[in-house]
Amino acid sequence: MNLIMKMLAVPATVLALWAVSAQAATNDDIAKRLEPVGQVCVQGKECKGMEVTASAGGGDAKTPDSVIAKHCNACHGTGLLGAPKVGDAAAWGERAKKEGGLDGLLAKAISGVNAMPPKGTCADCSDADLKGAIQKMSGLK
Repeated sequence: MNLIMKMLAVPATVLALWAVSAQAATNDDIAKRLEPVGQVCVQGKECKGMEVTASAGGGDAKTPDSVIAKHCNACHGTGLLGAPKVGDAAAWGERAKKEGGLDGLLAKAISGVNAMPPKGTCADCSDADLKGAIQKMSGLK
């Protein structure tokens, strides 16, 4: 019986030490652990204690180069799935002739064509942003 008492005493001692250490945490320590990881600041509202940066989708004017680099180059840089390559004036010219010029290409870019989704993955691009990118890639005016 003495052996059983010794075996039960060890886990009880460990449990008691754990309970004492858990209680040693102050209310400040507990509050610190429960703080939120981040905060959300809504545009137009005052955000005290937060460094606010503008989001990329804030409607800022985009340059044709930035639109191409971020949204077009993956397919048009390599000609993936038959996409006309950047700078290939002959391929772009043929496509423009078939679609009705630069405005026809823009209409296809807005609605999507073949494997290209609407607006070519640039959902926050304006029509002018897309038109500028198409002009830059194709050389059309």
